[in-house]
Amino acid sequence: MPIIFFVVLGFIVFGVVALMLMPNFFRPSAEAQRVFDVTKSDRVDVRTVRGKEQLQGRLLQIASSLRMRLGLAENPRLKVRLNQAGIHSKGGGDIYFAAQFLVPLLGAVGGTLFGSNLVLCVLAFGVAGYLAPDMWLNWMMGRRRKRIRRSIPDSLDLLVICVEAGLGLDQALLRIGQELAVSHPDIHDEFLQVNREQRAGRPRLEAWQNLAERTEIEEFRSFVGMLAQTDKFGTPIAKALTRFSEEIRTKRKQAAEEAAAKTKIKIIFPLVLCIFPCIFIVLLAPAVLNIMSGLSGMKP
Repeated sequence: MPIIFFVVLGFIVFGVVALMLMPNFFRPSAEAQRVFDVTKSDRVDVRTVRGKEQLQGRLLQIASSLRMRLGLAENPRLKVRLNQAGIHSKGGGDIYFAAQFLVPLLGAVGGTLFGSNLVLCVLAFGVAGYLAPDMWLNWMMGRRRKRIRRSIPDSLDLLVICVEAGLGLDQALLRIGQELAVSHPDIHDEFLQVNREQRAGRPRLEAWQNLAERTEIEEFRSFVGMLAQTDKFGTPIAKALTRFSEEIRTKRKQAAEEAAAKTKIKIIFPLVLCIFPCIFIVLLAPAVLNIMSGLSGMKP
């Protein structure tokens, strides 16, 4: 077997042994141990936990313990990105850390099974494994952002209806959040977060500003600017919401028209590369065969 396989295998064995021995070398300080003792609970859990949940809990506990032993603090930016991707679980950061640690190793092992240039394959698969969790997280963020942007016009229409019916903006927000729980769960979660922040004592404008920064959607930033102008100049909120909803629907229609106009250019390449050659073959092949047969008959 090639030597690179034994090198990668030895590296993996060394990593596993190091992980097993690391808790003995990186013991927590006395202050950290006191914090662990205070936060530790001796209450018996009487719930019925399945084997899959137990395995997930143990893996998350190992990943969290490893990160704490290595002294790696939680990245605030990573928390924001996980929330933008719709991952609100407590162990989301630990799962991402474990994926960034294990996927490159699996990719390096898989690279030993392909190709003749094993060094290049191992490096390529290892780098791809390191970048794969970040690419997957960006893909999830983009998908959730598109779903939220697609649900904004419907939520604004419901918000206008509730405000015109006599509800306040906060009560209308809570109401439409309940109505959109099934059809648009992503924006439902964001509206509930805004309502929680307002209940905790945060001003309305600041809560909406946090929503705009959390989702990074231009429509929410425009909505925050509209709320600021409404509070500053005393404009009726129902009239401002109606005008803002019309503007959002106009932008949505213009975006659809732009996408439809782009298809005329994008369809040229499949036509030229795939469809036109087939049409030329069907139309010209019989004529070419007849000409070749006629030319062959003219030979002496």
